[in-house]
Amino acid sequence: MEPQDQTAIVGSRVTLPCRVVNKTGALQWTKDDFGLGTHRNLSGFERYRMIGSDEEGDFSLEIYPVMLDDDARYQCQVGPGQAGEPGIRSKFATLTVLVPPEPPRIVQGDFLVTTEDREIELECVSLAGKPAAEITWIDGLGNVMTEGLDEIVEALPDGRRFTSKSILKLTPKKEHHNTTFTCQAQNTADRTYRSARLRLEVKYAPKVTLTITSGRMTEGAEVRLACRADANPLDLTYRWFINDELMAGDFTTEFIIPNISRRYHDAIVKCEVHNPVGKSEESETLDISYGPRFKTRPKSVQADQGTTVTLTCDVDGNPPPDILWIHEDTGKVVGTSVNLTMDVDKRTAGRYYCKAGVQGFHEIGAEATIMLKGKPTISSALVQFGIPGDNVRLECLAFSVPKPDHVVWTFKGNEVDASDKDYTILEDPLPEGIKSTLVIRESRDQHFGSYNCSVTNPYGSDTVEILLKAQILVFSETFPLLLILVCVIGGVILIIAIAMIIILCQRREKKPQDCRDAEKQCKESDRSSNISDLKMELRTGSSVSNVHCELEYGPDSETGSESVVTRVGMPLAGPVAMPVNGGENIYRYSTEFTEPIFPPKDGQNNNGYVPYVDYSRDFNPPPPTTLGIESSRESLTMPNIDPRYSAAYGNPYLRNSSTSLPAPHATHNTHVSHAVGTPAPPPYTPATRNGAVPQVARLPHSPTTQYIVPNSQPTTVKRGTLATHV
Repeated sequence: MEPQDQTAIVGSRVTLPCRVVNKTGALQWTKDDFGLGTHRNLSGFERYRMIGSDEEGDFSLEIYPVMLDDDARYQCQVGPGQAGEPGIRSKFATLTVLVPPEPPRIVQGDFLVTTEDREIELECVSLAGKPAAEITWIDGLGNVMTEGLDEIVEALPDGRRFTSKSILKLTPKKEHHNTTFTCQAQNTADRTYRSARLRLEVKYAPKVTLTITSGRMTEGAEVRLACRADANPLDLTYRWFINDELMAGDFTTEFIIPNISRRYHDAIVKCEVHNPVGKSEESETLDISYGPRFKTRPKSVQADQGTTVTLTCDVDGNPPPDILWIHEDTGKVVGTSVNLTMDVDKRTAGRYYCKAGVQGFHEIGAEATIMLKGKPTISSALVQFGIPGDNVRLECLAFSVPKPDHVVWTFKGNEVDASDKDYTILEDPLPEGIKSTLVIRESRDQHFGSYNCSVTNPYGSDTVEILLKAQILVFSETFPLLLILVCVIGGVILIIAIAMIIILCQRREKKPQDCRDAEKQCKESDRSSNISDLKMELRTGSSVSNVHCELEYGPDSETGSESVVTRVGMPLAGPVAMPVNGGENIYRYSTEFTEPIFPPKDGQNNNGYVPYVDYSRDFNPPPPTTLGIESSRESLTMPNIDPRYSAAYGNPYLRNSSTSLPAPHATHNTHVSHAVGTPAPPPYTPATRNGAVPQVARLPHSPTTQYIVPNSQPTTVKRGTLATHV
């Protein structure tokens, strides 16, 4: 058996077979004609050995592990035998050793920054492959790239291995941004791809998308446009244009047009975005919906019978408006286009109505008249009226196409002269004729009668007789005017009266707060029975305040009435000299008043308060004395009096504990002012004191006690503290 050509991969095991029968000579293997030895262990070649056995005649050559140096031609040889047998040789067997390439490498590294549309070269190198490596490029989307490749194979110095280079020429696009390019290398020694990767960052100008976000654009609405830009880097600057005119304002990704009008229809809005790489732009044409508006209104025309005329109704709108022409006389639709062409005759003459509408908006309309030329026609009233003594107007209304040349008024066969001081002629042109007015100044009886009005145009004339009659006014005609005048005057008077009443009421309600406080103090003082000398001062001050309120607001006011009651009450028992300072109370301020100190009851402290007492047990009638009345400056001898009229009757501080109170008199007369009388005693009883328990207050005897006395019994009363309740 002879060895055959074989291929082996570096590191593998390879066996070159060689079997010899009837071997007589020595056997050896040669490598590229170099003998390896005759012993089976092949000394000096550690990776080589002959396997098999002599009995089987198997002398196969085994190489392990295969190295690149083993790539050679091998031959199995048997030398001559001892008996002169000739030697033999096998044919040459070529062992081809394959070497996998080294992992590929991208020269530019694993990351590259580039700019869109600028061509770059990516180089992938695979070293020491046998055979030379095959290199494949794959883009970031998984596609094998076959265009723009340059392949280079270079042999290494050993002449057995090769270096492969693959150069990819690429024009980066936005789509290549942040994608990975892969270089794969392989050869027949190893079909497993070895690869290298490169991530590509592409800088590119903005990619702009412009959209209208506000929906349907209607006149008067707000329009919003959004500009989205995809760019690298994201250092963006926005600019907006309308019809190539730069818009001012701080607009970035959104552009707002408030209250958009029809003038923006078909306008081109452009968004331009810049970044350091470049600029990009996108535009959008505005489609504004708006209602109809006349560009050209239809105009009336005058035409002779048998001619042809055209009426134009040019209307702007979006969507284009629907136009209808309607003949007023017949109510029929006679046209749907901008122009209406008609043959003029009596049937087609008249008024035509142009109606234009856009869905979603209000309709508009205009009218025009085809006027048939002819002689004038007068349509004024044949009987007209005027008031003698007033200016009278006679009207002559004429339909005339074309316009009349002149209008003539005649009266009693004579043409009315406009220069006559009694007459004035006024002419008012009308679209389809003329109105002539004859004004008679300060008309008299001779001015009333029949007048003739004649109107003439190039096609003829027309005359009408107008009868002017005198009109006499009756009361029924003037009564409505008088009624209106009376109602207006009466209404004005009524409004003035209501306003005055409101003002007076408001003035009455504006009483000063001090008057209200003084009135309240007076009422509280009258309801109290345990009153002290301090209350007298407050009562006096209240009376002064009440007098002030009465003088300011009048005696009919509530405060004034209260002061009157205070002044006409029961007079005091004697003169009381109240300290005054310039006519005012000496205690003008709260800090000037000294709080009185009251002795305690039975050695107990009552904090200045004295409980209700039983007046019937605590009073002694005073001995007769002489009372000096300051008002009369006389000393009077008083009759016996009821003790309840004493100044100490209602003041427990002026009584002693041993006094007793007799039963009251049944009848008393009241004395007012300086006269002495016997008023009805107050009903000071336990029942009227809300069930108060009678008590006795022990205070020092007052040497200045005064009394209010009746005139029944003469007696002399002591001077003392002024009674404050009458």
